[in-house]
Amino acid sequence: MGLIQAAVGAIGGTLADQWKDFYTVPAGLPSTAALFAAVPQGTNAGRGSNTKGSSNIITNGSKIIVPEGYGLLLFQDGKITALAAQAGAYEWQSDDINSKSIFSGGGLVESLIKQSWERFKFGGQPGAQQAAYFVSLKELPDNRFGTQSEIYWDDGFLNTQVGAVTRGSYTLKIVDPILFVKNFVPASYLQGNQIFDFTDMDNAAASQLFNEVVSSLAPAFSAYTNDPSKGNRITKLQQDSLGFAKSLSDAVEQAYQWKSDRGLAIVKTAIVSIEYDANTRELLKNVQRADALSGARGNSNLQASVAAGMQAAGENGGAAGMMGIGMASGMMGGMAGLQQPVAPAAPPADDPMAKLKKAKEMLDAGLITQTDYDALKTKTLGL
Repeated sequence: MGLIQAAVGAIGGTLADQWKDFYTVPAGLPSTAALFAAVPQGTNAGRGSNTKGSSNIITNGSKIIVPEGYGLLLFQDGKITALAAQAGAYEWQSDDINSKSIFSGGGLVESLIKQSWERFKFGGQPGAQQAAYFVSLKELPDNRFGTQSEIYWDDGFLNTQVGAVTRGSYTLKIVDPILFVKNFVPASYLQGNQIFDFTDMDNAAASQLFNEVVSSLAPAFSAYTNDPSKGNRITKLQQDSLGFAKSLSDAVEQAYQWKSDRGLAIVKTAIVSIEYDANTRELLKNVQRADALSGARGNSNLQASVAAGMQAAGENGGAAGMMGIGMASGMMGGMAGLQQPVAPAAPPADDPMAKLKKAKEMLDAGLITQTDYDALKTKTLGL
């Protein structure tokens, strides 16, 4: 009875597999799907008749439609045999006897008799495994990262260690589909219709990538903030999605060889938030204050402060206050010299009244004697 069943199964399967198939992407595919099997449209909403073909055999002459943004990987007995990276319609052709069909010129003997005999030897099943898989060549979004506690790195601009808690997302791209499938995709995703999705929380391989990205954040931040071309400012991180993505991709590649071993690369990042620790926040506050008082703006603020001080001293301290302000403004002038240079004021006119008035104030303040005042008065008035 077993031999009869095997023979019946071999003949029935052979006849069913003579039909040409039409393969395309499955319905309801998520935008984050990275790898999935091509689906035969055998019934075509109930109008077709190809309902009993083998799931692991593709008949010669079958057409496979590759949409834009996807590549096509062909498998024969577990081995990748071809890659089509351009959109369009492709026709399956194989020398395997299980793929031959009377509808594609395979001939009656090879397509039916020899194929049935081969299947009879395997208990009615075809002794081969063929498959077609689509692989996404687009940027795959919504790959998230985040830290539960502060990460620390050395910051060249602040000249110290800084720390922050951060979260965000990145887009991922499969840059080498063959490396990706050979070296990273688990075998379970190359059987049946299971979809490989990087955002699937049940995908252990995707979870591994998440852990590797988180462990690469600190060196990525360090590389970005210590790059002179970025201005050495951590405040630019949230504005530069491409620049930080390169730093993160380089850090991941250096530590885990995503691109060279797995055919993967990070393309863009979006940092949703950065929460700096208390010490870093205080440092940034000081830097902001220094930035606000730098250059011409700092000079303007300094001059305004000196003028206000002179006015207050003149009202409260007389000549002594003016002398103190003079000394202070001299010191402040030296500090201002560290900022952008300011054009020197024109020297005051040689006014005898002003000289005598100033000398009288100095006499009243006890800074000079009556003899000094009389001598200065005689010289000024030319007596």
